[in-house]
Amino acid sequence: MKRREFITLLGGAAAWPVAAGAQQRKVPTIGVLVVEASGLEQFWRLFRENMAELGYVEGHNIRYEFRSDQGQISRASALAAELVSLNVDLIVTWFTPAAQAAKAATRDIPIVMALTGDPIANGLVESLSRPGGNITGMSGVNVQLGGKCVELIREMLPLAHRVVALTQAANPFSKPFLEQIEAGGSAIGIVIGNKTISSIEDLESAFADMEKERPDAVIVQPSLPNKRAADLAVTYQIPAVSTFQPFAEQGGLMSYAPAMAYLYRRAAVYVDKILKGAKPGDLPVEQPTQFELIINMKTARALALTVPPSLLARADKVIE
Repeated sequence: MKRREFITLLGGAAAWPVAAGAQQRKVPTIGVLVVEASGLEQFWRLFRENMAELGYVEGHNIRYEFRSDQGQISRASALAAELVSLNVDLIVTWFTPAAQAAKAATRDIPIVMALTGDPIANGLVESLSRPGGNITGMSGVNVQLGGKCVELIREMLPLAHRVVALTQAANPFSKPFLEQIEAGGSAIGIVIGNKTISSIEDLESAFADMEKERPDAVIVQPSLPNKRAADLAVTYQIPAVSTFQPFAEQGGLMSYAPAMAYLYRRAAVYVDKILKGAKPGDLPVEQPTQFELIINMKTARALALTVPPSLLARADKVIE
Protein backbone atom coordinates (compact mmCIF):
# COMPACT_ATOMS: atom_id res chain seq x y z
CA MET A 1 0.00 0.00 0.00
CA LYS A 2 1.37 3.41 -0.88
CA ARG A 3 2.14 5.81 1.96
CA ARG A 4 -0.38 8.42 0.73
CA GLU A 5 -3.19 5.82 0.55
CA PHE A 6 -2.33 4.57 4.04
CA ILE A 7 -2.50 8.09 5.51
CA THR A 8 -5.83 8.70 3.78
CA LEU A 9 -7.24 5.43 5.13
CA LEU A 10 -5.96 6.19 8.62
CA GLY A 11 -7.49 9.66 8.51
CA GLY A 12 -10.83 8.18 7.45
CA ALA A 13 -10.71 5.67 10.30
CA ALA A 14 -10.03 8.45 12.79
CA ALA A 15 -13.19 10.17 11.60
CA TRP A 16 -15.41 7.11 12.09
CA PRO A 17 -16.19 7.69 15.81
CA VAL A 18 -17.15 11.29 15.08
CA ALA A 19 -19.49 10.25 12.28
CA ALA A 20 -21.00 7.52 14.42
CA GLY A 21 -21.52 10.00 17.24
CA ALA A 22 -23.29 12.37 14.86
CA GLN A 23 -25.63 9.58 13.77
CA GLN A 24 -26.47 8.80 17.41
CA ARG A 25 -27.75 12.33 18.01
CA LYS A 26 -31.27 11.38 17.01
CA VAL A 27 -33.80 14.17 16.61
CA PRO A 28 -36.92 13.32 18.68
CA THR A 29 -40.05 12.70 16.64
CA ILE A 30 -43.43 13.65 18.10
CA GLY A 31 -46.51 11.95 16.72
CA VAL A 32 -49.59 14.17 16.84
CA LEU A 33 -53.00 12.47 16.61
CA VAL A 34 -56.10 14.67 16.40
CA VAL A 35 -59.82 14.56 15.79
CA GLU A 36 -60.96 16.92 13.06
CA ALA A 37 -62.98 19.51 14.99
CA SER A 38 -63.34 23.25 15.48
CA GLY A 39 -60.32 24.69 17.24
CA LEU A 40 -57.86 22.28 15.64
CA GLU A 41 -55.89 25.02 13.88
CA GLN A 42 -55.59 26.96 17.13
CA PHE A 43 -54.30 23.90 18.97
CA TRP A 44 -51.73 23.02 16.32
CA ARG A 45 -50.45 26.60 16.07
CA LEU A 46 -50.26 27.25 19.81
CA PHE A 47 -48.74 23.89 20.68
CA ARG A 48 -45.88 24.36 18.20
CA GLU A 49 -45.37 27.95 19.37
CA ASN A 50 -45.15 26.77 22.97
CA MET A 51 -42.70 24.02 22.01
CA ALA A 52 -40.58 26.64 20.24
CA GLU A 53 -40.59 28.78 23.39
CA LEU A 54 -39.19 25.76 25.24
CA GLY A 55 -36.32 25.58 22.76
CA TYR A 56 -37.64 23.03 20.25
CA VAL A 57 -37.07 24.19 16.69
CA GLU A 58 -38.94 22.18 14.08
CA GLY A 59 -36.55 20.53 11.64
CA HIS A 60 -33.57 21.18 13.91
CA ASN A 61 -34.07 19.45 17.25
CA ILE A 62 -37.67 18.23 16.92
CA ARG A 63 -39.79 16.59 14.22
CA TYR A 64 -43.57 16.18 14.02
CA GLU A 65 -45.66 13.46 12.40
CA PHE A 66 -49.19 14.91 12.20
CA ARG A 67 -52.24 12.67 11.70
CA SER A 68 -55.92 13.72 11.59
CA ASP A 69 -58.97 11.46 11.45
CA GLN A 70 -60.47 13.98 8.97
CA GLY A 71 -63.83 13.82 10.66
CA GLN A 72 -64.03 10.01 10.81
CA ILE A 73 -63.45 8.85 14.37
CA SER A 74 -63.24 5.25 13.19
CA ARG A 75 -59.90 6.08 11.50
CA ALA A 76 -58.20 7.02 14.77
CA SER A 77 -57.07 3.47 15.61
CA ALA A 78 -55.35 2.93 12.27
CA LEU A 79 -53.65 6.32 12.49
CA ALA A 80 -52.41 5.58 16.01
CA ALA A 81 -51.00 2.25 14.81
CA GLU A 82 -49.26 4.08 11.97
CA LEU A 83 -47.54 6.44 14.39
CA VAL A 84 -46.42 3.49 16.51
CA SER A 85 -44.99 1.78 13.42
CA LEU A 86 -42.95 4.93 12.74
CA ASN A 87 -41.38 4.46 16.19
CA VAL A 88 -42.12 8.02 17.28
CA ASP A 89 -40.66 9.08 20.62
CA LEU A 90 -43.91 10.45 22.02
CA ILE A 91 -47.55 10.88 20.94
CA VAL A 92 -49.59 14.02 21.62
CA THR A 93 -53.36 13.59 21.36
CA TRP A 94 -56.18 16.10 20.94
CA PHE A 95 -59.71 15.01 21.99
CA THR A 96 -60.77 11.80 23.71
CA PRO A 97 -61.05 9.40 20.70
CA ALA A 98 -57.46 10.22 19.73
CA ALA A 99 -56.22 9.55 23.28
CA GLN A 100 -58.06 6.23 23.48
CA ALA A 101 -56.75 5.13 20.10
CA ALA A 102 -53.18 5.99 21.08
CA LYS A 103 -53.46 4.16 24.39
CA ALA A 104 -54.82 1.05 22.65
CA ALA A 105 -51.97 1.16 20.14
CA THR A 106 -49.04 1.27 22.58
CA ARG A 107 -48.12 0.64 26.19
CA ASP A 108 -44.54 1.77 25.71
CA ILE A 109 -44.52 5.09 23.84
CA PRO A 110 -45.34 8.04 26.16
CA ILE A 111 -48.65 9.78 25.43
CA VAL A 112 -49.50 13.37 26.37
CA MET A 113 -53.15 14.44 26.25
CA ALA A 114 -53.36 18.05 25.07
CA LEU A 115 -57.14 18.01 25.55
CA THR A 116 -59.46 15.20 26.56
CA GLY A 117 -62.71 14.55 28.37
CA ASP A 118 -62.81 12.92 31.80
CA PRO A 119 -59.70 10.68 31.59
CA ILE A 120 -60.75 8.47 34.50
CA ALA A 121 -64.30 7.88 33.27
CA ASN A 122 -62.91 7.12 29.82
CA GLY A 123 -60.41 4.59 31.15
CA LEU A 124 -57.35 6.55 30.09
CA VAL A 125 -55.69 6.79 33.51
CA GLU A 126 -56.09 5.12 36.88
CA SER A 127 -56.11 8.37 38.80
CA LEU A 128 -55.31 12.03 38.23
CA SER A 129 -52.56 12.20 40.85
CA ARG A 130 -50.85 8.94 39.81
CA PRO A 131 -51.94 8.13 36.27
CA GLY A 132 -49.61 5.13 35.95
CA GLY A 133 -48.81 3.55 32.61
CA ASN A 134 -47.64 5.61 29.66
CA ILE A 135 -50.23 8.41 29.52
CA THR A 136 -50.64 11.79 31.20
CA GLY A 137 -51.37 15.40 30.27
CA MET A 138 -54.34 17.72 30.42
CA SER A 139 -57.95 16.96 31.23
CA GLY A 140 -60.31 19.36 29.49
CA VAL A 141 -62.97 19.17 32.19
CA ASN A 142 -63.47 19.20 35.89
CA VAL A 143 -66.49 18.03 37.84
CA GLN A 144 -68.12 21.48 37.86
CA LEU A 145 -68.00 22.19 34.13
CA GLY A 146 -71.25 20.54 32.99
CA GLY A 147 -73.15 21.83 35.99
CA LYS A 148 -71.87 25.34 35.42
CA CYS A 149 -73.23 25.34 31.86
CA VAL A 150 -76.69 24.40 33.15
CA GLU A 151 -76.47 27.20 35.75
CA LEU A 152 -75.59 29.71 33.03
CA ILE A 153 -78.58 28.63 30.99
CA ARG A 154 -80.82 29.19 34.00
CA GLU A 155 -79.29 32.63 34.50
CA MET A 156 -79.75 33.48 30.82
CA LEU A 157 -83.26 31.97 30.76
CA PRO A 158 -84.77 32.17 34.28
CA LEU A 159 -87.86 30.14 33.26
CA ALA A 160 -85.86 27.31 31.67
CA HIS A 161 -86.95 23.89 32.90
CA ARG A 162 -85.79 21.47 30.15
CA VAL A 163 -82.40 21.29 28.46
CA VAL A 164 -81.21 18.77 25.85
CA ALA A 165 -77.64 17.47 25.63
CA LEU A 166 -76.68 16.89 21.99
CA THR A 167 -74.12 14.07 21.89
CA GLN A 168 -72.18 12.01 19.37
CA ALA A 169 -72.63 8.24 19.57
CA ALA A 170 -69.13 7.34 18.36
CA ASN A 171 -67.38 9.54 20.89
CA PRO A 172 -66.47 7.84 24.20
CA PHE A 173 -66.74 11.18 26.00
CA SER A 174 -70.50 11.28 25.36
CA LYS A 175 -71.40 9.26 28.47
CA PRO A 176 -69.42 11.29 31.06
CA PHE A 177 -70.40 14.50 29.21
CA LEU A 178 -74.09 13.66 29.67
CA GLU A 179 -73.56 12.60 33.28
CA GLN A 180 -71.97 15.97 34.10
CA ILE A 181 -74.92 17.83 32.62
CA GLU A 182 -77.48 15.59 34.34
CA ALA A 183 -75.82 16.21 37.70
CA GLY A 184 -75.93 19.96 37.07
CA GLY A 185 -79.59 19.82 36.08
CA SER A 186 -80.54 17.76 39.12
CA ALA A 187 -78.89 20.29 41.42
CA ILE A 188 -81.07 23.19 40.24
CA GLY A 189 -84.24 21.43 39.12
CA ILE A 190 -83.77 21.39 35.34
CA VAL A 191 -84.76 18.26 33.44
CA ILE A 192 -82.02 17.02 31.10
CA GLY A 193 -82.85 15.15 27.90
CA ASN A 194 -80.43 13.54 25.47
CA LYS A 195 -80.34 13.63 21.69
CA THR A 196 -77.65 11.34 20.26
CA ILE A 197 -76.57 11.37 16.63
CA SER A 198 -74.70 8.57 14.87
CA SER A 199 -73.06 10.74 12.23
CA ILE A 200 -72.52 14.40 11.45
CA GLU A 201 -75.05 14.09 8.63
CA ASP A 202 -77.74 13.58 11.30
CA LEU A 203 -77.15 17.01 12.81
CA GLU A 204 -79.89 18.85 10.96
CA SER A 205 -82.51 16.17 11.60
CA ALA A 206 -81.60 16.30 15.30
CA PHE A 207 -82.40 20.01 15.42
CA ALA A 208 -85.59 19.43 13.44
CA ASP A 209 -86.66 16.90 16.07
CA MET A 210 -85.78 19.32 18.86
CA GLU A 211 -87.91 22.00 17.24
CA LYS A 212 -90.92 19.74 17.75
CA GLU A 213 -89.99 19.07 21.38
CA ARG A 214 -89.07 22.72 22.05
CA PRO A 215 -86.43 22.41 24.78
CA ASP A 216 -85.47 25.67 26.45
CA ALA A 217 -81.85 25.20 25.39
CA VAL A 218 -79.35 22.69 24.06
CA ILE A 219 -75.81 21.93 25.21
CA VAL A 220 -73.67 20.82 22.26
CA GLN A 221 -70.87 18.28 22.67
CA PRO A 222 -67.52 19.87 21.72
CA SER A 223 -66.59 17.28 19.07
CA LEU A 224 -69.61 18.14 16.91
CA PRO A 225 -69.15 20.69 14.09
CA ASN A 226 -69.37 23.94 16.01
CA LYS A 227 -70.35 26.35 13.26
CA ARG A 228 -72.91 24.03 11.70
CA ALA A 229 -74.51 23.34 15.08
CA ALA A 230 -74.53 27.04 15.96
CA ASP A 231 -76.15 27.97 12.62
CA LEU A 232 -78.81 25.28 12.99
CA ALA A 233 -79.58 26.42 16.52
CA VAL A 234 -80.31 29.93 15.23
CA THR A 235 -82.33 28.58 12.31
CA TYR A 236 -84.51 26.52 14.64
CA GLN A 237 -84.50 29.26 17.32
CA ILE A 238 -83.06 27.11 20.09
CA PRO A 239 -80.51 28.76 22.43
CA ALA A 240 -77.32 26.68 22.25
CA VAL A 241 -74.39 26.47 24.66
CA SER A 242 -71.17 24.45 24.64
CA THR A 243 -68.29 23.56 26.92
CA PHE A 244 -65.89 24.43 24.10
CA GLN A 245 -64.59 27.94 23.45
CA PRO A 246 -64.83 28.01 19.61
CA PHE A 247 -68.59 27.35 19.76
CA ALA A 248 -69.59 30.88 20.79
CA GLU A 249 -66.90 32.37 18.55
CA GLN A 250 -68.50 30.60 15.58
CA GLY A 251 -72.06 31.67 16.28
CA GLY A 252 -73.28 29.75 19.33
CA LEU A 253 -75.08 31.74 22.00
CA MET A 254 -72.66 31.02 24.79
CA SER A 255 -69.67 28.90 25.76
CA TYR A 256 -68.15 28.16 29.13
CA ALA A 257 -64.88 26.33 28.73
CA PRO A 258 -61.30 25.97 29.88
CA ALA A 259 -58.83 28.55 28.60
CA MET A 260 -57.47 26.53 25.69
CA ALA A 261 -54.24 28.49 25.31
CA TYR A 262 -53.27 27.53 28.87
CA LEU A 263 -54.00 23.82 28.27
CA TYR A 264 -51.85 23.73 25.13
CA ARG A 265 -49.01 25.53 26.89
CA ARG A 266 -49.05 22.97 29.69
CA ALA A 267 -49.17 20.10 27.20
CA ALA A 268 -45.93 21.37 25.68
CA VAL A 269 -44.38 21.52 29.16
CA TYR A 270 -45.33 17.86 29.71
CA VAL A 271 -43.72 16.88 26.40
CA ASP A 272 -40.56 18.71 27.41
CA LYS A 273 -40.41 16.94 30.77
CA ILE A 274 -40.84 13.51 29.23
CA LEU A 275 -38.24 14.13 26.52
CA LYS A 276 -35.86 15.04 29.35
CA GLY A 277 -36.46 11.76 31.15
CA ALA A 278 -39.62 12.05 33.24
CA LYS A 279 -41.99 9.07 33.27
CA PRO A 280 -45.55 9.91 32.16
CA GLY A 281 -47.07 7.70 34.84
CA ASP A 282 -45.40 9.85 37.51
CA LEU A 283 -46.72 13.16 36.15
CA PRO A 284 -50.18 14.04 37.56
CA VAL A 285 -52.93 14.74 35.06
CA GLU A 286 -53.83 18.42 35.33
CA GLN A 287 -57.39 19.70 35.43
CA PRO A 288 -58.17 23.18 34.13
CA THR A 289 -58.25 26.00 36.63
CA GLN A 290 -58.82 28.86 34.18
CA PHE A 291 -62.20 29.16 32.46
CA GLU A 292 -63.67 31.63 29.99
CA LEU A 293 -67.27 32.68 29.53
CA ILE A 294 -68.01 33.92 26.01
CA ILE A 295 -71.37 35.41 25.00
CA ASN A 296 -72.33 36.06 21.41
CA MET A 297 -74.63 39.11 21.42
CA LYS A 298 -75.29 38.88 17.69
CA THR A 299 -76.77 35.43 18.26
CA ALA A 300 -78.69 36.62 21.32
CA ARG A 301 -80.37 39.28 19.17
CA ALA A 302 -81.16 36.70 16.46
CA LEU A 303 -82.89 34.63 19.14
CA ALA A 304 -84.68 37.71 20.55
CA LEU A 305 -83.02 37.18 23.93
CA THR A 306 -82.20 39.82 26.50
CA VAL A 307 -78.93 38.96 28.20
CA PRO A 308 -78.97 39.86 31.92
CA PRO A 309 -76.48 42.65 32.72
CA SER A 310 -75.04 40.54 35.56
CA LEU A 311 -74.13 37.82 33.07
CA LEU A 312 -72.60 40.28 30.61
CA ALA A 313 -70.51 41.78 33.38
CA ARG A 314 -68.96 38.38 34.15
CA ALA A 315 -68.22 37.46 30.53
CA ASP A 316 -64.55 37.23 29.58
CA LYS A 317 -65.46 38.02 25.99
CA VAL A 318 -68.57 39.51 24.38
CA ILE A 319 -68.98 39.10 20.63
CA GLU A 320 -70.93 41.98 19.11
